[in-house]
Amino acid sequence: MTALVIGANGYLGSHVTRQLVEAGEDVRVMVRPGANTIGIDDLDVTRFIGDIWDSAVLREAMTGADVVYYCVVDTRGWLRDPAPLFRTNVEGTRNVLDVAVEPEIASGLRRFVFTSSYATVDRRRTRVSNEDDVIGPNQMKRLTPYVRSRVLAENLVLQYARERGLPAVAMCVSTTYGGRDWGRTPHGSIIAAAAFGKLPFVMSGIELEAVGVNDAARALILAADKGRIGERYLISAKMISNAEVARIAADAAGVAPPAKTIPLPLTYALATIGTIKGRLKGTEEQMSLASLRLMRAEAPVDHGKAERELGWRPGPVEDSVREAAQFWVGVRAARRAAKQG
Repeated sequence: MTALVIGANGYLGSHVTRQLVEAGEDVRVMVRPGANTIGIDDLDVTRFIGDIWDSAVLREAMTGADVVYYCVVDTRGWLRDPAPLFRTNVEGTRNVLDVAVEPEIASGLRRFVFTSSYATVDRRRTRVSNEDDVIGPNQMKRLTPYVRSRVLAENLVLQYARERGLPAVAMCVSTTYGGRDWGRTPHGSIIAAAAFGKLPFVMSGIELEAVGVNDAARALILAADKGRIGERYLISAKMISNAEVARIAADAAGVAPPAKTIPLPLTYALATIGTIKGRLKGTEEQMSLASLRLMRAEAPVDHGKAERELGWRPGPVEDSVREAAQFWVGVRAARRAAKQG
């Protein structure tokens, strides 16, 4: 089987690529010009260089592919101007889909596995949500721009499945933890800070649905074989608190966990300050009201559908947090050794 991973240099995309190579598949990857590809540089793959707006490269890479894994997303939910989110997550996705349904490509395409987000599910704290909980048009206004862009993108993929014959499945992946986070994702940065003993505090009242990145990658690969076309699958293992993640990471690295916990009202105050600072200075502040709203929109989800239909069984998230912490400790040790040598 020939598989194409678009966005193979990203965190989840690199793990999908690695698992496909280890399984002996014929693997193609498509990455942006100048992208940091350290996560896949040791793998035997066929590379195509281009971005999601380069239809000629997309066409060349997709021709003859049995499965396309689409792992491109702009996750910068803190942007003051959200236009880049909609350009990449919605319009960029549309361009890729238009190429995927061209007759010469569609005729050989068995699955289009789309990396979506668990944020596209209507989650409420009073209940456990599943794939049947859909965010309707009347609810879109209450969403942050980032989440709105993810909902629109997923809706677009499923529309192409219904109306244009795209053999697509949408994988609603939660926060991913694990090793080989070479791009240092925002959640990876928290683990790194905790592992280095440099996380000054943790925020109370913050819990995230989470999953190990290797488990998430395995779910995407299972979906290529077993996923029902036009369906979406929640890929998350459990809820875990910000404080627990920091404690596990610190313990794995052999350092003391953060000594301070700040209450939720103070967290909102800091987020407000970050938002005002960004507006006044024209900077992008990751600690903002928009990012806090995203973190506070948490509620448990049920991944039973992925278990039943895909045969997916996630491992303990705690093990993935430990793996991430040990990865960062190893990276720091290697860098120190390189300087000394």
